[in-house]
Amino acid sequence: MTADNTIQSTDTKRGEDSQSGYRENWWQYFTFNKDHKVIAIQYLVTSFTFFLIGGLFAMIIRGELVTPPSDLVDRQLYNGLFTMHGTVMIFLWIIPSLVGLSNFLIPLMIGAKDIAFPFLNALAFWMFPPAGILLMASFFLPSGTAQAGWWSYPPLSTQNPSDPVLNGQLFWCLSIVLLGVSSIMGAVNFVTTIVRLRAPGMTFFRMPIFVWSVLSAQLLQLFFLPSLTGGVLLLLCDLSLGTNFFEPFRGGDPVLYQHMFWFYSHPTVYVWALPVFGIIAEILPAFSRNPLFGYKSVAVATIGIAVISATVWAHHMFTSGTPMWMRILFMFTSVLIAVPTGVKEFSWTATVWRGKLHLDTPFLFALGSAAMFLFAGVTGVMLGAMPFDLHVHNTHFVVGHFHYVVYNTITVGIFGAIYFWFPKMSGRMYNEGWGKLHFLLTFIGANLTFFPMMPLGLQGMVRRIASYDPQYQWWNVIASFGGFLLGVSILPFIANIIYSWAFGYKVSDNPWHATGLEWTTTSPPPKENFKEVPTVTLAPYSYGRPQYSTVDSTDEGAVRRHHR
Repeated sequence: MTADNTIQSTDTKRGEDSQSGYRENWWQYFTFNKDHKVIAIQYLVTSFTFFLIGGLFAMIIRGELVTPPSDLVDRQLYNGLFTMHGTVMIFLWIIPSLVGLSNFLIPLMIGAKDIAFPFLNALAFWMFPPAGILLMASFFLPSGTAQAGWWSYPPLSTQNPSDPVLNGQLFWCLSIVLLGVSSIMGAVNFVTTIVRLRAPGMTFFRMPIFVWSVLSAQLLQLFFLPSLTGGVLLLLCDLSLGTNFFEPFRGGDPVLYQHMFWFYSHPTVYVWALPVFGIIAEILPAFSRNPLFGYKSVAVATIGIAVISATVWAHHMFTSGTPMWMRILFMFTSVLIAVPTGVKEFSWTATVWRGKLHLDTPFLFALGSAAMFLFAGVTGVMLGAMPFDLHVHNTHFVVGHFHYVVYNTITVGIFGAIYFWFPKMSGRMYNEGWGKLHFLLTFIGANLTFFPMMPLGLQGMVRRIASYDPQYQWWNVIASFGGFLLGVSILPFIANIIYSWAFGYKVSDNPWHATGLEWTTTSPPPKENFKEVPTVTLAPYSYGRPQYSTVDSTDEGAVRRHHR
């Protein structure tokens, strides 16, 4: 007991020293800073700001759908709201928030001093806020914002307003191109960092699953994001230069745009999901005190998901005149991807099985994300089956499935990550009671919002409409109530994080007694992350062993022998 107390006291002192430097230099978060940890916080705060804006759009949409007639906003604004909601939540929340978490964690997890190209890293971030502002500015144009959905299919997206320059669809294209270039720059950085800057002894099969997940996701970005960026550039040319790539009335092919869009935009689902799978794999072992079950199988499955995801894009186009042989091929690959994702679900289940569970907030969010992904996966397999997809295509069933992926799995997982690594980022602990309240409201609200969309879709209610048949009202009332509850659930999170960052009690370097390299340095970490370059000697997730540190280090407090 005395030894443990001595270690914690020393760690707390070191954390205070590191933290004081961060607090004195708070202005660095508003500058062009090349420190990956500062850039990470910049990404997280900026993306969360856009998350609040996108959430406001969603609540207006749900408010409109409480009653069958269109009586809250006019239809043109409604079209703009669902277009901007999807665009903001995907391109300005999910992707950049995961980039922020990856920025903070990857160098720490592999024992590197920083990201491979710090200047490029900072430049990639500073392309993000202008792209978001450009997108939001379209609301103030005389012609209004983009109204063709977050996918912007032609010919709907090529129906130009009178002004060929100041129109919302053109602003949408410019914003997506900027974000695409930024993401490609980030992908180059992450892949190079993971491949080239690992600490001595950090072999590929000693990397945490989160690192495997980010590597797989960023390889997908490198290979497939140019397709979307190029497609949007061609759409931009059709809008502003009079070209005819996608305009069907002038010899263009709108289906070509769909191929270019989905060639990236289905793999991008795993660009979002794979890091969250990695987050779950980090949190569940730490709070069940068990090693991650089947570590190598999970690592291989991570790469398998990335490879197979490259072959499934056309299942979004079963109703686009796709030839039958192509439908059957893509139906097979769409179902096949359930195999490596199933490996992950089995691993998570086996990891917590008969573990010494600690029901702290990060664990609840990680477990909730894993549980809701099971439902998302089952409905995804259903949509991958061509006969079923033809029946529910363009209905609320697709919307419900998609949100079980992007909110109930990915966003819930991101919240779990923020709670788990908040002590490492800030040197302080969040309030556990407020965190559990946030989880409870989120879990109930998310399921109340998105499950009713399944029966609505099976009954035939199409998506992207402001008015509907009265027979669908009951399920829509439930979904809208859940949406408002989701909005309320964010309030304790905001209060918790702000208050805890300023006044939360100071923590030791490793308050969770976890095994990753990031927990062997101070909280928050110093500028170059480690006083000495760590040497990795054990596989990750070595919980339950007498000595489960992954490094050899003389740095005081780095070797942990205390079990929760």
